[in-house]
Amino acid sequence: MIPVKRSRNPFWVLYEVWVMAVGLGVFALICLGSIPLFAVLYVVLPRSLHKRVARSTISCAFRIYLFMLHWVCCIRSDASELDALKKDGPLIVIANHPSLLDAVILLSRLPNGTCIFKATLQQNPLYGIGARMAGYVSNANAQDMVLGSRAELSEGSQFIIFPEGGRTRQFPVSAFSSSCILLSRMTKAPIQTIFMDYSSPYLGKHWGLFRRPALPLLIRARMGKRIAPDDLRPESCSELESYFRSEVRCS
Repeated sequence: MIPVKRSRNPFWVLYEVWVMAVGLGVFALICLGSIPLFAVLYVVLPRSLHKRVARSTISCAFRIYLFMLHWVCCIRSDASELDALKKDGPLIVIANHPSLLDAVILLSRLPNGTCIFKATLQQNPLYGIGARMAGYVSNANAQDMVLGSRAELSEGSQFIIFPEGGRTRQFPVSAFSSSCILLSRMTKAPIQTIFMDYSSPYLGKHWGLFRRPALPLLIRARMGKRIAPDDLRPESCSELESYFRSEVRCS
């Protein structure tokens, strides 16, 4: 666990509690508002447009949410480097995963981005209809997950994977799985590395959902190297993990 410096000013403490409530509350309202919106889009739009419109809508909603966090909640994220990926074709985007905000930040900048989504969340009324329309791949079945990931890349999607398998358990990164390497070799899609840097591990594995943030919170998403499928070797998984360990900034 990274030590976190906190202000002892009681007014600042109250502000941090207010930020926690506002941040979570606004996110819940966005999710609630998306239910009727996606329900209408699902009925009105032809099925061929579901993914494109749903992904663009989610990306736009997340950018608005991050804009609100920046100007109202003193949570400032900079992911402008990722805008360069919009013009690229299919990619396997891999990133470290220190916070629940990671997916929000990445999807806000990748309007054709998709990811693996927990099967339980796809049944959640807050997220389910949007996730299904956007074509996020369920992890309910391993074989279907592999086939779905391959199909998304073949259609030109940019597929987001967190090689740690979940939020970081031990900083700077937890042990990597080889799933991104296997998928790259299978689909011939290159791997694009992304580093998520946080000034404190807010909403990380060891940070409770209702624990106030340490403000100001600074977040930056940086692009790392791109790896061609032909450059991948049996030892590439350990090399990728070492690369992230050397590059990720924890504070």
